[in-house]
Amino acid sequence: MGVVEQEERKRFEECVLPHLDAAFNLARWLLRSREDAEDVTQEAMLRAYRFFGGYRAGDARAWLLQIVRNCCYTWLQKNRAGEELSDTMEETIPDEGESPENLAIASFDRERLASALDSLPPHFREVLVLRELEGCSYKEIAAITSRPIGTIMSSLARGRQQLKKALTQPKESEARRAL
Repeated sequence: MGVVEQEERKRFEECVLPHLDAAFNLARWLLRSREDAEDVTQEAMLRAYRFFGGYRAGDARAWLLQIVRNCCYTWLQKNRAGEELSDTMEETIPDEGESPENLAIASFDRERLASALDSLPPHFREVLVLRELEGCSYKEIAAITSRPIGTIMSSLARGRQQLKKALTQPKESEARRAL
């Protein structure tokens, strides 16, 4: 391996690899399957590495997430007719100070949130994951999705409304059953 190739590899590792978790998280939410997200994230990282020579400067996270997003949608187009797998929740290690009751409530809330988020249309789920889970700015989301900032803001507002509705509907139905 030449000196130039080693320098490019080092630059890639410094710029792009810190965002691997964000890339996987986006893929997992878009594809709704941990296994598929692992495969697509790996493919996206290979593409990012292959085309890293064309990356000059700027927001490496937004650049990588755009590649991941494109890989996800390509995968969905090819595999749309296949059986859709559900997303698996990751096990979390509880803090020692938490009570079993608090852990049960937190687990239930995470499951409800994941289920509600999973029920949203992909374009709303995508912007919510990028904004709320990955902390991307409106400008970054616009760059990642190739949409105007106004559209991103509108999608976030509508997505939040649908998420709120999805989270409150089960409570209302449970209340009706109690009557």
